[in-house]
Amino acid sequence: MRFSRAFAGALVAAVAATLVQGADGAAGPRVQEYPVPPGTHPHDVAPAPDGTVWYTAQATGTLGRLDPTTGQTTEVPLGQGSAPHGVIVGPDGAAWVTDGGLNAIVRVEPGTTAFRGYRLPASARNANLNTATFDKRGILWFTGQSGIYGRLNPKTGAMRVFRAPLGPGPYGITTTPTGQVFYASLAGSHIAQIDVRTGKATVIRPPTAGQGARRDRPR
Repeated sequence: MRFSRAFAGALVAAVAATLVQGADGAAGPRVQEYPVPPGTHPHDVAPAPDGTVWYTAQATGTLGRLDPTTGQTTEVPLGQGSAPHGVIVGPDGAAWVTDGGLNAIVRVEPGTTAFRGYRLPASARNANLNTATFDKRGILWFTGQSGIYGRLNPKTGAMRVFRAPLGPGPYGITTTPTGQVFYASLAGSHIAQIDVRTGKATVIRPPTAGQGARRDRPR
């Protein structure tokens, strides 16, 4: 299945909790739900600098953009066979998408529907792309559950794909405030640190076996 059943409805929480001023004057969380076009099955979301929110419409092969002030959405079709999974906003303000259907990294220009795809090499077919992160040098790192991780230099388009040391599973990936890059292996139940200079991944085994590490978050 390409998308989570949790997003099967047309009405989703594209933007989750925000802090608002309550009637009693106390700040507290409030969840606001926004309708998106039926059948899109959003997967990941990413807030943009202008206050809008990007979301990957995995079932329809589009990248959606929600304006929370109006509730309106627009969509950018990413091409035949697209099944976007993750989306982040890069240092350039653009949306960067890990597209499992296209087996490519896709950059969508902010404020337009223009996009560019960076296809993975033939040696990394069916990578099952998941998520991405930028390191402190502006290099994009990404994961694929079939057992790969890789990097893309947005300035040159140069891409390199690495085989994960313990095979299938790389899913979430993040950059820490100090510039370290880690990925979590869902199927492998571990995390790994990537040397951003050499690309080598060092496995870090958690104390609980079979815990299914999925997403990383910076600390």
